[in-house]
Amino acid sequence: MGPDVPLLNDYKQEFFLKRFPQTVLGGPRFRLGYCAPPYIYVNQIILFLTPWLWGGVGTLLYQLGVMKDFCTAALSGGLMFVTALALQMTNLYAKQKTVTVERMQIQNTLTDEDEFEFSSCVGSETVKFIIPGKKYIINTVFHSLLAGVLCGLGTWYLLPNRITLLYSNIGGTVVIFVLGWVTICIGEYSLIVNTATETATFQALDTYEITALMRPFYIFVFIAVDLAHRLLVMFLISAGTAIASYFIPSPLGVILFMTGFGFILSLNLSEIGFAFKHTMISHLASRKSKNTHRGLRIQLGWRELIFYVTVLTFALTEASLLHQFAGSSSLSQASPQAIASYILILLLAIMWILREIQRVYLFGVFRNPFYPKDVRTVAVFMEKQRRLMKVGVVRRILLTLVSPFAMIAFLSLDRSLQNLHSVSVSIGFTRIFRMVWQNTENALLDMVVVSAAQMLVFNPDLWWNRSLDTGIKLLLVGLLRDRLFQFLSKLHFAIAILLTSWTEKKQRRRSSAALIALNVAFFPVLLALVAVSALLSSPLLPLFTLPVFLVGFPRPLRSWPGPVGGSACVCSDTVYYRQLVPSLAAALQSALAAGGLGLSLPGSHYLCRFQDRLMWILVLEKGFTYCGVNIKGLELQETSCHAAEAHRVDEIFEMAFEHQEHTRILSPNPHFGHILTPCTVVPVRLYSDARNVLSGIIDSHENLKHLKDDFVKVLVWMLVQYCYKKSKTWESPGSASKNKQGSLPENQHSSAVKGPRALREEDSFSVDTAEDWTDDSDIFDFEPSSRTRDRKDLGQLGLTPKVHLSIPGSVETQSQDFLQEMSPEDKLNRAVVFGLPAVDRGKQPEVLPRVEFSCSYSELLSIPEDWRTAPVPSSKVSEMRQRFPEEWYHFVLSQLDFFHLKEKPPSLLTDLMKDKALKDLYIHGVLSCCFGLFGLDNAVPAPRHVFRAYTGGIPWSAGLDWLTGKPELFQLALKAFRYTFKLMLDKASLGPVENFEELVSYLEEYESDWYIGLVSDLEWQQAVLQEKPYLFSLGHDPSMGIYTGRVLTLQELLVQVGKLNAEAVRGQWANLSWELLYATNDDEERYSIQAHPALLRNLTVQAADPPLGYPVYSSQLLQLPLF
Repeated sequence: MGPDVPLLNDYKQEFFLKRFPQTVLGGPRFRLGYCAPPYIYVNQIILFLTPWLWGGVGTLLYQLGVMKDFCTAALSGGLMFVTALALQMTNLYAKQKTVTVERMQIQNTLTDEDEFEFSSCVGSETVKFIIPGKKYIINTVFHSLLAGVLCGLGTWYLLPNRITLLYSNIGGTVVIFVLGWVTICIGEYSLIVNTATETATFQALDTYEITALMRPFYIFVFIAVDLAHRLLVMFLISAGTAIASYFIPSPLGVILFMTGFGFILSLNLSEIGFAFKHTMISHLASRKSKNTHRGLRIQLGWRELIFYVTVLTFALTEASLLHQFAGSSSLSQASPQAIASYILILLLAIMWILREIQRVYLFGVFRNPFYPKDVRTVAVFMEKQRRLMKVGVVRRILLTLVSPFAMIAFLSLDRSLQNLHSVSVSIGFTRIFRMVWQNTENALLDMVVVSAAQMLVFNPDLWWNRSLDTGIKLLLVGLLRDRLFQFLSKLHFAIAILLTSWTEKKQRRRSSAALIALNVAFFPVLLALVAVSALLSSPLLPLFTLPVFLVGFPRPLRSWPGPVGGSACVCSDTVYYRQLVPSLAAALQSALAAGGLGLSLPGSHYLCRFQDRLMWILVLEKGFTYCGVNIKGLELQETSCHAAEAHRVDEIFEMAFEHQEHTRILSPNPHFGHILTPCTVVPVRLYSDARNVLSGIIDSHENLKHLKDDFVKVLVWMLVQYCYKKSKTWESPGSASKNKQGSLPENQHSSAVKGPRALREEDSFSVDTAEDWTDDSDIFDFEPSSRTRDRKDLGQLGLTPKVHLSIPGSVETQSQDFLQEMSPEDKLNRAVVFGLPAVDRGKQPEVLPRVEFSCSYSELLSIPEDWRTAPVPSSKVSEMRQRFPEEWYHFVLSQLDFFHLKEKPPSLLTDLMKDKALKDLYIHGVLSCCFGLFGLDNAVPAPRHVFRAYTGGIPWSAGLDWLTGKPELFQLALKAFRYTFKLMLDKASLGPVENFEELVSYLEEYESDWYIGLVSDLEWQQAVLQEKPYLFSLGHDPSMGIYTGRVLTLQELLVQVGKLNAEAVRGQWANLSWELLYATNDDEERYSIQAHPALLRNLTVQAADPPLGYPVYSSQLLQLPLF
């Protein structure tokens, strides 16, 4: 798509032009999109100005001196309450009036709104259109009462005398009075008449009608400034002073209280509660819970609990001792608190250095000379990373144990804690005592800044030292630090959008030059917008991701409502993310503990890349020795936009990690300024995906010639292994014989009941559908109903549905719909048979003669009887005897050990090899499978037939019909053929098989370490989750006419991790929410979803929670311990 793709299509533009004025005015609909009578607009104007009317009555009475200010407010509020209640009752009356006879609404396919037909000025249709009403009765009363309160307070707040006394200007009074009442009218209309759609939309559905309360809430906030200044502050001061002075009278007790509860609140209390609950249940019902809770993962054990108790004990002891014996000394360069300050400065410098050398770029700008160069394999990386791992351990000890105790020492020695009769002291120190444990790195930075200021400025008369205690200083410094970092991130995001709108050719629109000029000309305004956005901690919203910036409404750091991991667009690719997430979480745990991911805070975003997989990581919470993250997986099927941004991600990571041989020391980051900054690589156990073109192998005549012979060998091995594993359930050959004899009458009975069915399975020239035709059947039906059910059952088993013939002696017909559904290949493969021989329905089935074995133990390896009933000519049996690999058959038997037999003769294997009856059974079994897959023809199979046999989509034949009637045998044959095909590939790439031992090793490896099948199989996904070492699948590209092989190999590989600009993500998500929920711009080709390699716009949209985004995987909250 070009850069000038429309921001909104024509229909959405018309819809937006109708909705935006409604939002600005609070709900009145003056642009409908169709013709409406004038009284519709007049009625809305009257209702809009009604609050001003009642407020004007109260204002006039006050100005004339008839009533006092609070009385006028009560009068106006009462009139507004009655009016609002009357409007809601009118809506209820109109709804009841049209219950029995309701006018049909005309639906216009060009708009998403209904067109109303109006009959009169106060008709029911008019009332329901202008006043939609409330969903719940309680909201009817509550919103009406709130409207009265709002009108009363507005009247009192906008009295002209009060405004004149405040500003002493008649012109200013008039402007404030008019605009103030317009604001109140907007809030009142949205509350009681018709609620407008807000741009600040957080959830798609407003179930409880909360949107109507937003504008009145903002008005209440501004009106209540005076009340808050006079009442609220006094209450908080009184309450805080009472708590500090009465409940905790001792300064030492307050310090212990703050230290203990600050530590406890920084722990992962949910995991502690879960572990405690599990322990209690196990203690009370140990036997029952032993199995039921075995699969639960417990993060917290006795070792961690002892560690927490020990740390808490030392912290309380340190705080109490230092405060008691050294806390009264005055501030000087040699005081204990000054010494603690020097220690904090030293710790901050050491920890910053140790954290930065764990990353590939120092501060994201210069290449780290200590980071391993050219890391491609896990072994090389781990060898080079060994020294940095030791550094990470040292940093973790300093961060977890040394720094918190040093900060507690600094706080315990502060003189502000000697007299605790101040709310500011309680608030400030309560916060910082918790920050010490929960956000240690930022707390350390704040204390260093405050302590440096105290050491540089010793003048006690300075405002900083005289009016503020240390707790409030730390609170202010922490607030400034947080807002400063947000300001820099937002400014980086804004400048990136501004520059790339011109430097990226595909982002250069016709309006780009004008927008850039406006931003440059009004750059101070842009800085002010960024500053306000940072001050409110709101996302900076780029409208349509253009350099047009707005201040978004405050959102939580996660940005989306709902439970974590509660929704995802699950597809066949989801299984790959489910497999790698546990290993990735363990790797992230080590990287976070060592500092390789930089300063990670709640709201931080990371992007991981490996081959075609993209993992989006969001830090949700962080505390003392734990971190909670959510991992999302993005789609693997790359679109053009997805591929363009993924290619840029690959380029950034390759420059950082793989092309470092010729780089200079401290060379700059070539992609500095991009929202993605490479951090490190982590070893993760996952599947590498290799795809190869099989041209020259699958179409080789020599390879295909040996395919049938290899298939016979593999099938012999498969049948012997199947019978041998089944024989382990039998204790002796006698029990096997008894089992077979006991099951024989049952088989005979079932055959007698089925009647001609058993006979038709032996006759290769009979038709399966004859018995399903009745006198009531339509001879021109394509298939009888029972046969259709059989076809569905086969489809559910993953087998190819059979193509059944019509009634004997008639031309086969089918419905036109079915012919349209069939592919041309299926039409060609369908057989049309005339005059097939009749079937004698009264003939009884033949009973197979009992096999006489020369060895009594041969019954253990005997194949089932119904596997020997394939309708093959006797000439083919003789031919198979000549082709049968007898030496291979003897070798396979010689590999059996029969350890499960208690008593066995020493010549058991020799007797089994000499048993001709047993060999004939395997000859019949192998021939039956060959007959089903290849037919009676001895020609070399074509590549297309090989592919269809591999996928189980072989054209119908009598042999295949018999084979699919034995599902277990069919699955064995299909599995043997897939093993044979994989063996053909291995022989073509690795060389021929030298001996039988090598062939057996191949087959045993396939059985234990491989899953050979199709990507679409359910077993494929199960094999991925079970972490089979290797998976193989055969594919076909019909557009290019080539066959491809796909191999997944499970191994520990390096996954690249980079940190994203969190404010860039929040800004793009805010625009996504506004664009989809307010402007309803869900066009799949809209501008704001097109590829933007510098902002990763398409990937960011994908990573949003559904329904706005579409990640294919989203994990639950993962708690990572950081010991």
